[in-house]
Amino acid sequence: MITLAIIIVTVLISYQAFNNYDLADKLIFQPASVRDGQWYRLITYGVLHADFTHLLFNMFTFYLFGSYIENIFKLQFGQRPGAAAFILLYIGGLFISILPTYFKQKDNYYYKGLGASGAVSAIVFAYILINPMNFMGILFIPIMLPAFLFGFIFVFISMYLDKKEVGGINHSAHITGGLFGIIYTAALFMVMSNVNLLLQFIFKIQITSLGDLFHFGF
Repeated sequence: MITLAIIIVTVLISYQAFNNYDLADKLIFQPASVRDGQWYRLITYGVLHADFTHLLFNMFTFYLFGSYIENIFKLQFGQRPGAAAFILLYIGGLFISILPTYFKQKDNYYYKGLGASGAVSAIVFAYILINPMNFMGILFIPIMLPAFLFGFIFVFISMYLDKKEVGGINHSAHITGGLFGIIYTAALFMVMSNVNLLLQFIFKIQITSLGDLFHFGF
């Protein structure tokens, strides 16, 4: 299972890097170092996390949605092509999501970034595209929303927080990763299976009554 393998590798390296600053420094995203030729950092930053909470949240979310998307890809495209497509979705999410930050901070030798959030966002938004009416929620908040509403709210909040530069979190990576997940998955299904996920997305929303859009988990 590719999802589990990615989690194991990420957890092991993140755990080692918590106390091994040399390892962390070699893998972390540092725009100026990337500009100077260390392009691998556009990927390797994704196996590092700030602390156990950051690591747990990302990997738990990835497990929930990644295992589903991996299985869908394998069923839709075959075992090997599906596995390859899933790996490209994850790695592409890491690479694409960090590019806006790279171009913004490429001359900043003090900027550093880490975490798999961009790739996880790509996976989550691939799920939203395929299942727009499945209910989703946030931990400890007893309100469940249809996935497409959750996605829109998440993007708008991330845009606001990114503009305000809240919490030292790279919110733009969440947005870019999510957009990549949608575009990549839609293109993949169209090219490999002649399935128009965007039309299906709209149709699934249209046939649902407004009364079904909210679910309270009290």
